[in-house]
Amino acid sequence: MFLKKIGIDLGTTYTLVYIPGKGITINEPSVVAYSTVDKKILAVGDEAKQMIGRTPDTIIASRPLRDGVIADYKTTEAMLRYFVNKAVGTFRIFRPEVMVAVPAGITSTERRAVIDATLSAGAKAAYIIKEPIAAAIGASIPIGSASGHMIIDLGGGTSEVAVISLGGIVANNSVRIGGNKFDSAIQEFIRKKYNLAIGECTAETIKIMVGSAIYLDKKLKMEAKGRDMVNGLPRIITVSSDDVTDALQDELAGIVTAIKQVLYNTPPELSADIMDKGMVLSGGSSLLRNIDEFLSQSIGVPAYNADDPLLCVAKGTGVALENLESYKRSILATK
Repeated sequence: MFLKKIGIDLGTTYTLVYIPGKGITINEPSVVAYSTVDKKILAVGDEAKQMIGRTPDTIIASRPLRDGVIADYKTTEAMLRYFVNKAVGTFRIFRPEVMVAVPAGITSTERRAVIDATLSAGAKAAYIIKEPIAAAIGASIPIGSASGHMIIDLGGGTSEVAVISLGGIVANNSVRIGGNKFDSAIQEFIRKKYNLAIGECTAETIKIMVGSAIYLDKKLKMEAKGRDMVNGLPRIITVSSDDVTDALQDELAGIVTAIKQVLYNTPPELSADIMDKGMVLSGGSSLLRNIDEFLSQSIGVPAYNADDPLLCVAKGTGVALENLESYKRSILATK
């Protein structure tokens, strides 16, 4: 196997792997299951996600990344090794060059941890690219032009807001609000309103099936199963889209505040460009129904989803790696 280049969108909830010429080859949950007895890795990705909330005491299924950064170094390294091996094969003559997308707001120590974990997982060289830059490249935004572009990458652990011009980030904000916080808010809301405890996966399903950022004229409904908080017995309730909208108000307000902060710090000339072009949304959480309309109403600037918002960061990472010389300034411009 000849030298490969791999772009990795190392997300809190999903990890996507992009190979130039092939596109997205892996899209699996960022979950690792390991044995507490001998610390052996039992499953990674899809298989491990199915174990969340269903394991005995001797097995832990966890997400090694929290809010977009490494929370458990050893487990992250094992997960990266699994994805690198799956992408290029275990038997290879040369080690691959790997570029990893990370939140713009991470510290230099957190950056170092990502580089070390990537090299330990079998990479010949490890590069870091900030998620807003990768998302903008993946959304086909001409980041090198002398005009302002606003990208809002709504991920599982973080929401990244950035204004990009001339290949660099002019103003940015990173808040630790994303799909996971949405799921937790839904769990908490249902516990308070219906006295029902539901699992993480059930909350995610509710968000996908009936979730909306604004109240719908035609309400969506679905059944949810959980454990009654009073008598401890299983119970089924009907959850509506209004329940999810109510549950998400605080989290959505946090994202709006982050966007306003970035716009406040944006030079006037670039603000005018953003008014003309609008805000581009990427990331898995941008798939929440009507979130573009909600942000347009809240900010007063048009917002629209990029094509394939889920894949933007991974695609951008791959494109930047293929054209390393062209994008070197964007990648190395800031720490």
